Amino acid sequence: MKRSTRENRLTAGDLLALSRHFSKDQDGSITIFACFMVVIMLMIGGIGVDMMRHEMERTRLQAVSDRAVLAAADLDQTLDPEAVVRDYFAKSGMAEYVSAVNVDEGLNYRTVTVDATNTIKTQFMDTLGVSDLTVPARAKAEEKIQKVEISLVVDISGSMKDNGKMQNLKNAAGVFVDTVLKPENENLISVSLIPYSEHVNAGPAIFNQLNVNRVHPWSHCIEIPDSEFDNLRFNRSRTYDQMQHFQWNTYSIESGSYQNTLYDTVCPRNGDRNGDTGEDYEAITAFSQNAYALKSQINKFKPRAGTSIFLGMKWAVGMLDPDFRPIISNLAGMGKADPAFSNRPSALDDPETLKTVILMTDGQNDRSMRIPDWYYDSDSEIVHWSRYNLQYYMNRYVNYYYRSNFYYEKYNASQGDRLLSNICDAAKQARIVIWSIGFEVTDHGANVMRDCASSPSHFFRVEGVEIEDAFEAIARQINQLRLTQ
Repeated sequence: MKRSTRENRLTAGDLLALSRHFSKDQDGSITIFACFMVVIMLMIGGIGVDMMRHEMERTRLQAVSDRAVLAAADLDQTLDPEAVVRDYFAKSGMAEYVSAVNVDEGLNYRTVTVDATNTIKTQFMDTLGVSDLTVPARAKAEEKIQKVEISLVVDISGSMKDNGKMQNLKNAAGVFVDTVLKPENENLISVSLIPYSEHVNAGPAIFNQLNVNRVHPWSHCIEIPDSEFDNLRFNRSRTYDQMQHFQWNTYSIESGSYQNTLYDTVCPRNGDRNGDTGEDYEAITAFSQNAYALKSQINKFKPRAGTSIFLGMKWAVGMLDPDFRPIISNLAGMGKADPAFSNRPSALDDPETLKTVILMTDGQNDRSMRIPDWYYDSDSEIVHWSRYNLQYYMNRYVNYYYRSNFYYEKYNASQGDRLLSNICDAAKQARIVIWSIGFEVTDHGANVMRDCASSPSHFFRVEGVEIEDAFEAIARQINQLRLTQ
């Protein structure tokens, strides 16, 4: 027993001495630390590998989810939306990953949501007690046809006679109308067609609802003060002057000769003293969804007179301002606008309504002449200028030195550019979306139209049949499909 106790004491002492020696001996300590760090790095690297596999699988699952809901939410999709989603997953080998598909749809919208989940086995993290990682994906897509108010403003000035431009415009505008006015858009999308050349023919129905100092029966244009290009609306408490009825140019596009003709009157005629209804197709068509009627009007267009883009734009945005609503309501009651739109234009801040202008020209603002009041202030003078082309008359009956007394310049090109810029700025401030199309225009014309557009990407500069692509692209984007989540 004593020996055994003594041996135990020696052993304990030896161990104590050994520990003291070891604590003072530094040989091998770096190796132990290095081994420890290698183990930690392997663990972190392994976790990284598992997380990278997780992210790759999540990206793959999310991509399939996004594609599936985009296809299913398309309002042109005639198949069952849920079936479309599940088919996308099945063809990607992920059918079992779909947790839920929710479809919400109504007259003018469809929303599709999918939740998908996968589970992957870990290769390194299971040593830490994590054997599985959940891979979630969620996607939501919506196509919504909002209420849309469109002002389609097209240039039918004299230069449209060149290079087949008028026919190209007719084709392109027809494609636009067919693209936006589909059966599923019924009572949602309105189109106001505003042809313009040197002036804009409001047509008798709109003209008669404005306060106008009417002096003749042959046409229906109003003179708009420059100050009104700083805001959208027409001032219905103002008394506007009626545009004089006369022709400035002696050259007739229709006849191809210089003669005493009234075909190219500054304001398009809309009925004359003989009861002729005139060029009714040049009058504004307000808030329509009749694609056939709109295309029929477009197909009657003929090139004429000069170019006043700013006047076309003023009418386009003025008719989108809610202050114009009483006029549209009355037009609907008269059968001159679609009854479904009798309560339009909507408020500017209506979140359910998109207001947009498509402004097209093949040129640039030009000068425009008027007859001084002292040669247009009696019934006989008014009748006289409705019968005689101004330049034709002066060239034959007025001494050269006095001809300048018979006319003055109402607008010039730079003034027209400034007024166009003003009305475009006012529209953009009101959040009206402006698309502009420069059709075979000069660099100056392109710059003016680009400045008017809501952004550079809202401007199209096109040649020839490219105008059809521009109109079609705009129509598609008005009714856009967007990934919302």
